[in-house]
Amino acid sequence: MAWYEGAFFYQIFPDRFFRAGPPGRPAPAGPLEPWEAPPTLRGFKGGTLWGVAEKLSYLLDLGVEALYLNPIFLSTANHRYHTADYLQVDPLLGGNEALKHLLEKAHAHGIRVVLDGVFNHTGRAFFAFQHLLENGEQSPYRDWYYVKGFPLNPYGKNPNYEAWWGNPELPKLRVETQEVREYLLFVAEHWVRFGADGWRLDVPNEIPDPEFWRAFRRRVKGANPEAYLVGEIWEEAEAWLQGDIFDGVMNYPLARAVLGFVGGEALDRELAARSGLGRVEPLQALAFSHRLEDLFGRYPWAAVLAQMNLLTSHDTPRLLSLLRGDVARARLALSLLFLLPGNPTVYYGEEVGMEGGPDPENRGGMVWEEGRWRGELREAVRRMARLRQAHPELRTAPYRRVYAQDRHLAFTRGPYLAVVNASDRPFRQDLPLHGVFPRGGEALDLLSGARAKLQGGRLLGPELPPFALALWQEV
Repeated sequence: MAWYEGAFFYQIFPDRFFRAGPPGRPAPAGPLEPWEAPPTLRGFKGGTLWGVAEKLSYLLDLGVEALYLNPIFLSTANHRYHTADYLQVDPLLGGNEALKHLLEKAHAHGIRVVLDGVFNHTGRAFFAFQHLLENGEQSPYRDWYYVKGFPLNPYGKNPNYEAWWGNPELPKLRVETQEVREYLLFVAEHWVRFGADGWRLDVPNEIPDPEFWRAFRRRVKGANPEAYLVGEIWEEAEAWLQGDIFDGVMNYPLARAVLGFVGGEALDRELAARSGLGRVEPLQALAFSHRLEDLFGRYPWAAVLAQMNLLTSHDTPRLLSLLRGDVARARLALSLLFLLPGNPTVYYGEEVGMEGGPDPENRGGMVWEEGRWRGELREAVRRMARLRQAHPELRTAPYRRVYAQDRHLAFTRGPYLAVVNASDRPFRQDLPLHGVFPRGGEALDLLSGARAKLQGGRLLGPELPPFALALWQEV
């Protein structure tokens, strides 16, 4: 079984996690946006990779097993999707030295680190684009981009070259050019040999050539056969998950399903629609289970186990904002992630109840003041992570629906029966077992410690509080 199948991932936006410098030295100085101030499109808050390393104890206590870092390479943007140098970690984040330190410290504690690969486009400061800007048609790099005319117009509203979504700051790379392909494949291999544990690939569907991605996989897996490759695909992804391109994708369809089931009518659908999440509809238990079954049935089982199962990311509003501040629903949504096949993935700050709408509001400075935490959210994530570590079959076993009515769902994961109450009223756990727990006797809820009788082919348990779940094991 691969390390990334069922691992608990934590996504970090490096500029916004924690300010720190190398041991004994200060963090990079400069005019920074106040940490507590609302985030802006252009402002920098000064988080570093030294800071991520310093907070590994917090992440270990939470139960995190792998980090997904938003881009870390030299860039003119706080989010660093405007790459200026693919071979240099941004000095504002601590440079290559800080990445090496983080990798060594994380690996020493059993935590893997996955980098964000932005290979569809560069920033205007990238060397090939700068050379083209200075030398025009005479530049040897003229075939690295899709140029429509000279001289280049990089600062007007209508660039005369192809750019990501027409944004002149993001000129699109011509990946069919052999030199470009070789350069990107070299970069991909370089950082895996440096120690990174894989790549999350930004907008890979905008490089539609599957042969490039197959070559990408060969180069990366050749450098480290255990490296994890996950694509940013927002919809169903059969073509990407046949074992020859990606191991998994960011599972936004599952996010929409969980939000629709747990959020119900309380979900801020207008806020969701204004983001990459798009349309999210309320779901009853049976419709929710059908959606899960459809998603799990679309892909080879290894790909299902490798899916990056998330609720939110740097591209969506934050969980508590989507749920209109309803902490109980947020707690249930986060908890449910850990009982489904795939990699439960938490965006930094969701576990303490940070709020925020679409970009840039969703990229605030991490809240480190414990008095401001929604402690019940953090404790739920911490508890579910430990439960999953203690019971490995929760990582590997298939999903099987046992009961679904109104907003109440029961399903098995191997020898365990999960019961979910996504309603605002208590739910009496009197359920048909359909062959689950055939010995009879008693079952133990691994979360609450409660016991239930197993008789007459039914589970007879206590009331489950609103927006809560139980995980039963035969004893």
